[in-house]
Amino acid sequence: MGKTIDRYQKLNEVLGRENLTERVDSPFDFITLATKGINSDAVIHFSDYFNLSKNFTATLLNLSEPTLYRLLRSKQDLKRNSSVQLLEAADLFLYGIEVFESKENFFKWLHLPNTSLGDIEPQELIEIPGGISKVRDVLGRIEHGVYS
Repeated sequence: MGKTIDRYQKLNEVLGRENLTERVDSPFDFITLATKGINSDAVIHFSDYFNLSKNFTATLLNLSEPTLYRLLRSKQDLKRNSSVQLLEAADLFLYGIEVFESKENFFKWLHLPNTSLGDIEPQELIEIPGGISKVRDVLGRIEHGVYS
């Protein structure tokens, strides 16, 4: 339980406290925050923190790269679905880093075909609806020593 609470506190840092209307204490807060809106600067914090390309970040949020650039330039709030996707992806990445004990190992794993995921690379799944939960399930199995 302590690791989960630490992860949510870290999530506030990853996205920038100033970009969130409320503190994140549980995954249920994702919906509240997404409904109220997350400042697009949170995307910059997210991509910088995890050293992600703008192209990958845009794909992850189901946006085109030009749309992401316009959104960032205008400093608008993200739409609800993009906000939830950003929160869930940031939480997943922090969880993956916990499980693999390093950012490098987690991001290498993201780009390797995974038998438990039908030989699909986890990074391909996190870009589609429902994919984050499937990747999270595999991470949970790895964390608990179950072959995955």
